[in-house]
Amino acid sequence: MSLKDVLKSALMNGYASTTVSTKEVVVCLGIVGILAIYIFFVYRFLTRKEFYNKNFNIAVAAIAVVTASVILTLQTNVAISLGTVGALSIVRFRTAIKDPMDLIFLFWGVAVGIICGAGYAEIAVLTSLALTIGILILNAIPVAKAPMLLVVNASDYGAEAQIMNTVKTYSKYNKVKSRNLRNDSMDMIIEVRTKQETELVQQIMRIKEVTATSLMSHDGEVTF
Repeated sequence: MSLKDVLKSALMNGYASTTVSTKEVVVCLGIVGILAIYIFFVYRFLTRKEFYNKNFNIAVAAIAVVTASVILTLQTNVAISLGTVGALSIVRFRTAIKDPMDLIFLFWGVAVGIICGAGYAEIAVLTSLALTIGILILNAIPVAKAPMLLVVNASDYGAEAQIMNTVKTYSKYNKVKSRNLRNDSMDMIIEVRTKQETELVQQIMRIKEVTATSLMSHDGEVTF
């Protein structure tokens, strides 16, 4: 079988026979390797720096190659196929997935390995391109902006009314998330949305009873 036939079989026709040649294995793993590197860089580009995990990124790329190798092996022997299904059924993965986007890339790597291992690499390439475009478009859509957290420390809990009046002046949305009172002091955490960040903090600090204040942004859950 010529290299042209091998490439055609790996890209479009699938592996019809139960015997996969060495050329077909090399071509298949080469295509999977290229797609795995592509997934590696897409994950690195799209993932926020504070959530980026290099080990997980490497695992996503490696799982595509491993899956393709398993699928290639399963095509050559029915007994191995049944044994592999039985072995995988008792495997337990206890690593917690912290970011839902990680699941997308995990299944993406597995899917690329399965599709290429079955001899339909063209579908894997088109799927990868479609996923990349789709994720980029959805990620660029401004759904909502996460609110900021205003932390206020005051020497007298009677200052809460004045603090909230000031907050309402500079923020249309505000919600007290935490209120901690002691004998002679008070700590408050207020969720706010404002474009006048500097003015808000300065006005809060002008309140006589306020001893310290800070305004923090976060990339967590969004409140509508």
